[in-house]
Formats: sequence, structure tokens, C-alpha cells
Amino acid sequence: MLARAVVLEQPKQVQVRDLQLADVRAEDVVVDVAFSGVSAGTEKLLWTGDMPAFPGMGYPLVPGYEAVGQIVDAGAEARARIGDWVFAPGSTAFVGARGLFGANAQRLHLPQARALSLPTALRAPDKIAQGALFALAATALHALRRAAAPLELIIGHGALGRLLARIAIATGAAPPLVWEINPARHAGAMGYAVCAPETDSRRDYRVICDASGDPALLDPLIGRLARGGELVLAGFYPADLRFAFAPAFMREARLTIAAEFTPADAAAIADLIETGALSLDGLISHQTPASAASDAYRTAFEDPCCLKMVLDWRRAA
Repeated sequence: MLARAVVLEQPKQVQVRDLQLADVRAEDVVVDVAFSGVSAGTEKLLWTGDMPAFPGMGYPLVPGYEAVGQIVDAGAEARARIGDWVFAPGSTAFVGARGLFGANAQRLHLPQARALSLPTALRAPDKIAQGALFALAATALHALRRAAAPLELIIGHGALGRLLARIAIATGAAPPLVWEINPARHAGAMGYAVCAPETDSRRDYRVICDASGDPALLDPLIGRLARGGELVLAGFYPADLRFAFAPAFMREARLTIAAEFTPADAAAIADLIETGALSLDGLISHQTPASAASDAYRTAFEDPCCLKMVLDWRRAA
């Protein structure tokens, strides 16, 4: 079985080419991908070559972990899933390229347990592309759940920052404030406020969540915490994190790291979407044919107006 796939041959060298897929196992499903997302966090680090040592790291590789599509075939133990629309976090079944995480391809096969059925609300033709945001939404919820109290301040009004704010409100918390240094990204708030950091004088936040991935922000953000306050790190950081101990000591600051979402987070996000409590509208700013992936990657990582880039695989050749 062959599939067209985005292949990072080396940092900043992107091709779309055919790859052989390994044999389908009894527990696997085969997914024809409609759309896949480009991550502005981990995937950017793979593209720039700045990704720290990570299991499975190396080139050439198929990047991405945000695919949505339909199950078109399956192994003997999973044939009841054929026809289901699912979110697929990727595949390791590529021959001749690493799958880290292996979602940016025309066709994937993966264990059926990893293929998450899409909420009915995302199965309408004009909503399917939003399914590529499923992992990011679940990751945002995981960060919220890691915090000891509701978020009061979010750093960054990109796709992750917007999801953090929307999910906080959808789960009953008071609207958080969002900091954003790019004025072009101030628009699009849904029930919460966005401001430039310099316009905010508050220094008693109980919980701050950083969605920027900027390691230089630790000291300034710790300085904004109340005594006993918590800084939740929801981004992925390319360099070692360092902070001045004395200000953190005086505040008895707590540092919390939020990593990969859990099945419970995914189920909760599906419920929020299905009930209409959470909208994914307005988060996909760019949608590009998968054949133009090289240009799409550059836009995703270098254009500050790009909130979320999605690749369209429906007519991949």
C-alpha cells in the first residue's frame, strides 16, 4: 500500500512523496485523510531542527499528529469501524521514513483504539476540517485540568490560547484575560478580553498559563504571580528553562507542566463540542492543498497572521 505523505527530509526541506505502508494488522484501521493540521509548537521545532532529543526523532520523518478522515478498511478485529469518521493522531507504519508523529499523509493505518470517533457536530461537510483541531482542544483541556485553580491569565492568543480561554468558559470558569503582543491577533475573542502585556498592571494572579512556548517569559510571569501562585506551562520549549530563584521563593511559586492529553480529556472535549458548549469556529486561518505543503509550512511558521494551517488531502495525487 502506498500513500502520499509530507516528508521532512532535513530541517526546512519539505517534500510530498509516496511512501510504502507496512502491512495492516488485525487490530488496525485504514484511514483516508481529508484534512491534517500543522502544529505551531512541536512541528515547528522539527521543521527548524531545534527539537530536543525525543524518542523516534530523526530524518526523514512524517510530521504531524492532527489528522481527520474516514475509515475505509480495517484488519479482521476492526472491520465494524469501516465508514466511521475519526480523528487520527498519526501512524508509525511508514516504510523508509520515521513517523513522528506521522499524521500528515493521504492515508494512515493505526490501531483502532487510537482512532477517535468524531463528534456528530463535526461531521457536516463544512465542519470536518475542524476535526484536525481535536488534539489541540484536548491538550488545552488537559492544561486546564492540571492547574490547581481556574486560569486567570493566558499568555498568547494563537490557536492554543484561544482554545484555553474558550474551554475555560465552556467548563464554567470566569473568563480569563489573554495577553498578546501582536495587535493583529487581538481580534477573535469570544467572551473574554485580550490586551497587550504592558497595559496590564496586575501582579497577584493565582494561575497563569503560558501558551507561547517562549522560555524568556518565566521570570516576567513569575513576577506577576500572587503568593502561592501557579504558572502552568502548556507550550513546548526548545531550550532549557531557567528562572531567578529569589522572586519565585518570595512568592512560593508553583510550576506545573502540562503534557499530552488523556483519553478522558478527549472524551470531555467531544462532549463539549457535541453539546455546543465549545465552538471551534474561526481557529483555522489557512487551508492549503497538501501538494503545496512546502509553502504551507513556511506560512504556518513565519506568517504571524497564521493561527492554524490545515492541509487538504481530498484531491492528493
